[in-house]
Amino acid sequence: MLTERQLEVLLSVVCEFIESGDHVGSRTLSKRYLTGRSAATIRNEMADLEEMGYLMQPHTSAGRVPTTSAYRIFVDSVLRRRKERASGEGEWVENLKAHRDGVEGALASASELLSNLSSYVGVAAVRQLRQARLNKIDFIRLSSQSMLLLVVLEGGVVHHKVVPMEYDLSQDALEDLARRINALSGNEWGEIRAALRSYIAQELSRYTDSCRVALDELDKFLSSDRTSVFTGSLSNLFNVPDFQDIGRFRALFSILEQESAMADLLRKCDAADGLSVVIGGEKGLPELENFSLIVSSSSAAGQKTMLGVIGPKRMNYEKVISALDKVLYEISDLDESTEVE
Repeated sequence: MLTERQLEVLLSVVCEFIESGDHVGSRTLSKRYLTGRSAATIRNEMADLEEMGYLMQPHTSAGRVPTTSAYRIFVDSVLRRRKERASGEGEWVENLKAHRDGVEGALASASELLSNLSSYVGVAAVRQLRQARLNKIDFIRLSSQSMLLLVVLEGGVVHHKVVPMEYDLSQDALEDLARRINALSGNEWGEIRAALRSYIAQELSRYTDSCRVALDELDKFLSSDRTSVFTGSLSNLFNVPDFQDIGRFRALFSILEQESAMADLLRKCDAADGLSVVIGGEKGLPELENFSLIVSSSSAAGQKTMLGVIGPKRMNYEKVISALDKVLYEISDLDESTEVE
C-alpha cells in the first residue's frame, strides 16, 4: 500500500517521463512538481518505490523510469478523474448505423480521426457474437467459372468474396437463388441453409454442384468467428520519439498489417463493454510488451464493436482517453444527415 507521499512522487515521475522521455531525477521533481518537498526526501521515496517494483534505474547515476505497475496506477488515477459522457458508455454503437457509409464506413473514419487526435494509431473492429443474421445477399456472375458473393449482415457490415463455380450459372439463375435467400433475411444462417439445400435439390438439380460450392463457401464464412478490423494512418508515429527505434516501429507494424493478428489481439485485450486499458505485457502478450492499447467496446444486435488507440507504453494516456471520449461522443450524436469526419 502506497503512502500519500509515495503516490505523489510516483505520479509525478510518470507525468515527467511521459512528457520528456528522459530518466527522472529527484531535483527535477522538486522543482517542477513537488515544490514543497526536498530533493533528498523525494530521492528516499524513489528508492523505496524502486524496491517495491514501481520504478527502475537503468544506470546507477541515472534517474528513474516507471514500470508497467507505475503506469497502471497512473492510468487508474486518470480513469477516476474521467468525466462520464452524457450519452453513457454503450449507446454510441447503436448510432453507427446512421453513418451514410454504414458501420464499416463509420469505423474506418473514426479510426483515422483517432490517429490524428492522439498522434498514435486509431484502431476499430466489429465482431459477430452469434451466428450471423443476413440482411441481404447478391451473386454476381464474373465468368463461366466464378461469381462474386456480396453479403450484408444485420448491422450493416458488408463482406465480399470471389467463389468458383463447377458449372456455368446464368445471372438469372444466380438472381433467383439470391431472391430465395433474401426472402428469408433476418433469420439466422442455420435456418436459411436448410431451406436452401432443399430448394437446390428440387428446383436447381442441374446446378447442384455449383450451388453447393457457393453455399459451402457462404456457410464457412458465416459460421466462423469473424472480426473486421480498421486502422488509421501510421504517419504520426514518425514524430513519436519512441518509434525512432526502427525495430519497435516494425514490431507494431507487423501487428497492424495483419488483420487476423490485430483481431486476435483485440479479442484477448477486450474483457467487457466499456473502456479498458492494457499496458505492456499485463495480459501476458509478448507482442504488446512495448505498447499500450486503449479500447472502448459495446455489444448490440449480436455484434461487439471496438474503437481505440494503440501506441507506445509511454503514451499520453490522458490525451488519448480524452480523444477517444470525443470521438465516441460524436458518434453518439450521429443521425442520418451527419457522419464522423
